[in-house]
Amino acid sequence: MLLDYAYSMVVHRKYYGHVYPGYFIENIERRFIMQKTIIVLVAIFFIAGCSSTGNLGMVTKSQANPTSLLTTSHSFKEIGLVHGRACRFFLLGVAPWGNSTVSQATDNALANGGDALINVSVTSSLYGFVPIYNIFCYTCTEVEGIAIELEAQ
Repeated sequence: MLLDYAYSMVVHRKYYGHVYPGYFIENIERRFIMQKTIIVLVAIFFIAGCSSTGNLGMVTKSQANPTSLLTTSHSFKEIGLVHGRACRFFLLGVAPWGNSTVSQATDNALANGGDALINVSVTSSLYGFVPIYNIFCYTCTEVEGIAIELEAQ
């Protein structure tokens, strides 16, 4: 009889004179869902980031002379779609290392061959871990475009 009463208290709850089955079980489910939601929100807070994207017509290697490329006509051969990435890291907001410039990302994309990129998409992203305190964050620049090789005249 005591076990029946304990079971009825766990599974059924008297609520204003009515029996409400599953009251405690629903509360456990609600608490579980709320805990998952809080964990996700805290994770989003600790790992925050943003990015922006732009398009360029042509980007050359950092060693190339873009003026001579534009003033004289050159024929070129398309190599294919390439992707390059360059990142810079910050520790405590004061100790940076790395190079996240567009020229470094372009050089990384053209490392396997090519003189320039055409139809270039440039994406710049910033990610921070614990963003309020700037404990660790990094920024990356990505370039994607069609690699071309200029043919000698």
